[in-house]
Amino acid sequence: MTRTDITDRAATKAGAAQCSVVTAEAWLQVPSAWPGVLRVRPLTGEATASYVQRLADAYRLTVSQLLDGAGIPLHRHGTPPTAELILTPRAARRLSILARTPLPHLTRALPRLPLRDAARDTEAAAYWTRLKTEQQPVRGCTLCTRHRSNDATDTTWVQPAPHQLMCPRHQQAAPDPRLTSTLRTRAAPELVAAHHAHQRLLRNPRAATAWTTAHAITTRWHTRLTRLCAANPLLATTGSASPTLLTRDLVIYPETVALARTLATLPSRPHRDTDKALNLIAYRLGLPRLPLNANDPLRVFLTHTRH
Repeated sequence: MTRTDITDRAATKAGAAQCSVVTAEAWLQVPSAWPGVLRVRPLTGEATASYVQRLADAYRLTVSQLLDGAGIPLHRHGTPPTAELILTPRAARRLSILARTPLPHLTRALPRLPLRDAARDTEAAAYWTRLKTEQQPVRGCTLCTRHRSNDATDTTWVQPAPHQLMCPRHQQAAPDPRLTSTLRTRAAPELVAAHHAHQRLLRNPRAATAWTTAHAITTRWHTRLTRLCAANPLLATTGSASPTLLTRDLVIYPETVALARTLATLPSRPHRDTDKALNLIAYRLGLPRLPLNANDPLRVFLTHTRH
């Protein structure tokens, strides 16, 4: 058989592959995508339901049709962001084969996708499950989504880590799951600088503790909220919550990063230099001073948490 024969056969199979989904058991390993077979890449932190929906959109199918073609029965009902799609380990492997993406790559990107578990690997099935408010994902960057969806959709739902609160390249963010579209952040360019500073903060071994403390005690910066509201009129029409609540994490992001970086790099000498530390923090935040009472969370961190 010549190379030309192989190419012609591949092209023929590719046309059929785009119209139908082959049962996952037919493949013993993840093959390369045929010409014309769509590759939908996951976004970091993406909800499983979001990724499956994007994959279905690429083939112009519903989620249930896509899963049925892969031999994965779908139970219950739901839609993101209020519900998540839970797959059994065997179903996760079939999804990997269907998506032409190795399972380790999918599990790194999709936080709720299960790893191989021989003890529970009895059937391939998918279940919708409702999420609590604090567990719900938020809208991902629309331009990143289009790029990774073959332009089939611009909607994706992700559970970003704090250092992924915004997309610095396209200057979009959605800090609350109640937002039905992303916010344009060009009106607050300091958010991009905060994003880059946050990536540097991650290299500090005390970053996690410092971030948690800083996020809990940072106050709102109202001028930034005003600019974001002016650039995003939709905030004024969202009846489920006020703009202050919907954008809180984004509004305080630069100050939270600055405070966390300062706390993470302070000398490990509690009790002796608290006042100096407060003066340094005030300077970093652009404030004249930080008058704190004895039980203030920041003073407690400075005197008891550092080690």
